[in-house]
Amino acid sequence: METLRGLWRELGGLVLPAVCAGCGTARAVLCGGCRALLCGAGAVPRPVRPVPEPAGLPVVYAAVEYAGPPRAVLLAHKERGALSLAAPLGRALALSVGAVRADGDRTARPGTGRVLALVPVPSARAATARRGHDPVRRIALAAAARLRREGCAVRVLPVLRQTRAVADQAGLGAGARRANLAGALTAEGGRALPAGDPVVLVDDVVTTGASLAEAARAVRAAGGRLLGAAVVAGTRSAPGERG
Repeated sequence: METLRGLWRELGGLVLPAVCAGCGTARAVLCGGCRALLCGAGAVPRPVRPVPEPAGLPVVYAAVEYAGPPRAVLLAHKERGALSLAAPLGRALALSVGAVRADGDRTARPGTGRVLALVPVPSARAATARRGHDPVRRIALAAAARLRREGCAVRVLPVLRQTRAVADQAGLGAGARRANLAGALTAEGGRALPAGDPVVLVDDVVTTGASLAEAARAVRAAGGRLLGAAVVAGTRSAPGERG
C-alpha cells in the first residue's frame, strides 16, 4: 500500500505545477535558495540541547533550525508526501551525521571492518499509516547513499520497534511526550545490531528530545555502541551549545 501511494504521489508531481516546498514562489520542487539553506552553504550542523533536557539524551546535531523554509520542506515531505524532497533532506541529515562522527568516532571507513549504523526513530504506527510512508526511514536511506559516496561505510538499520501503542507526539508537551514514550521502544539485538559497530540515531526533527532519549535507551539496552543522534532540524527551544 505504501508503495502504491508513493507511486501516485510521484506521478502527480510530474503533471501538477510545481512550486518550491520551502518558499512557495518558484516553479521547482525546491528552489536554489531554499536548497542552499537546507543542505548547502546555509546548513551548518550544530549541537542542540532541549530545555528541559530528558535523561539519557545523547549528543544531538541538527543541520538547520526548524523554522522557515526548512520547516516547510520537512512538513511537505512528511505530511504531504512530497517524496522527491527526500534527497535534499537526506543530504542535510548526512551533514549532521558527519558532525556526530567528527565529535565521537571515525572508525566507519572502508577496510576497517566497522560499518556505521543509522538507526531511524520510528513514528507511531497510526501516524505512518495515515501518511502512507515512513518519512524518517526514507530520509535515512537518502543520507546513507550520500555518505557512501563520501567514502563512509554505512547502512540503515530500522531495528527499533514499539512494544506498546503510543500516541502521535504532535501537540504533546515535553512531559506528556516523555510519558507517552517511556519504555515504549525496544531494539533487536544480535545480527540486527552488531556489537562494536558505531550507531547514530536519526530523526527528522528534535523538539523536546523525548523520542531520541527513549530510542537511545533502547539501543544502549541492546548493547549498541551509540555515538549520538543526528537530525535535519532542531527547534529554537533547543539552541544550546555544549561546553
